[in-house]
Amino acid sequence: MKSQLNRLSMIGLIVLVFVLGLGGGVAVGQVLNPSQSNLTTANDGPNFGLIKDAWTTIQNVYVDRAALQSQPLTYGAISGMVNALGDTGHSTFLSPQMVQEERNLTQGKFEGIGIEVQAKNNNVVIVAPLDGSPAQRAGLRAGEVIIKVNGDDVTGLPLNQVVKRILGPVGTSVTLTVFDPTTSNTTTVTLTRATITLHNVTWQRLPGTSIADVRIAAFSNGVTPDLQQALKEIQQQHLTGIVLDLRNNPGGLLDEAVGTASQFLKSGNVLLEKNAQGQTKPVPIDSGGLAPDIPMVVLINQGTASAAEIVAGALQDAQRAKLVGETTFGTGTVLNEFPLPDGSALLLATEEWLTPKGRVIWHTGISPDITVALPLTATLLLPETERNMTAAQLQASGDQQMLRALELLSSSAQK
Repeated sequence: MKSQLNRLSMIGLIVLVFVLGLGGGVAVGQVLNPSQSNLTTANDGPNFGLIKDAWTTIQNVYVDRAALQSQPLTYGAISGMVNALGDTGHSTFLSPQMVQEERNLTQGKFEGIGIEVQAKNNNVVIVAPLDGSPAQRAGLRAGEVIIKVNGDDVTGLPLNQVVKRILGPVGTSVTLTVFDPTTSNTTTVTLTRATITLHNVTWQRLPGTSIADVRIAAFSNGVTPDLQQALKEIQQQHLTGIVLDLRNNPGGLLDEAVGTASQFLKSGNVLLEKNAQGQTKPVPIDSGGLAPDIPMVVLINQGTASAAEIVAGALQDAQRAKLVGETTFGTGTVLNEFPLPDGSALLLATEEWLTPKGRVIWHTGISPDITVALPLTATLLLPETERNMTAAQLQASGDQQMLRALELLSSSAQK
């Protein structure tokens, strides 16, 4: 699996949090340099003459002379080329600053407000707020559309331009106006950028039960050993079931997804990889999982993406666990990074992920076995909040997804 260690398994960009993991790949900067190609009118290559004519015309006649800055125009041209692929929310262009944010998040520590965003239908949409982030504390939710940054309308702007407006130094503030398409409500929140250390794996015994709530917030480096340690502690306490909470998990490294699913499976595959030629290759489990038999339920929602969808799909296909919640985001491509000479990069989909039974994840998502919507007024229960709760407070929490999972596990224990 070493060759897959650096593959991206998530979509979009995490604002001041950012895409998890980086892929290898060859530099493709040379195809963007017209001096290295004489393909000006050929049908099978870029028409650099046309591009140059457009550039020259803009430079000569555009009235707002202050806007004629080479880097934004260049980045806009590259973004437009990637967007023309139609791979909305997946393949994308990253500025050098965005590339650096990626590096930080791979290690589980970053600066910013802590949301993952992606381009969708010409808007910038929140995929998930990350645990312990300013975005989560402010109540930002998956599916909300960012329509203003610091009072400026950003609807229709390219993703990298919106991200640039949200980025900023720790301790400074940014104001976001978001639109919720499910309620038609518009909300404005001001957030203070912070240094965030992401605790990828946390767990807590649910009050009044023998069930463990195991929360995986993202699939950064080290998730598998952290999960193994949690499972050992759960076994030492002789707990009888696990709720694996993958809600608002935006994904991460493929190897960590494989390692996670392997803890709960005795045999089989975690996923299938499909290349551009339509050929599929199975990715088997890693042997020696610590919890292949303990009863479990997996929680998913719209913010469950990429590597988290791989884990959910593998456990569902193997009939190892029931999935409770809402249909996941629908990210199913291997994104590899192709560096460009100035430190920017292209993230391009090079392979597609399928569940072990060949089900498509990309643009479709993973559907739950039991659909449970979370009320808009409810918040997700997390291990750190459960730690000081009573059994009565748990039941009154409003987290209907968690309570349904608990009900399923309690019922199976009584059989």
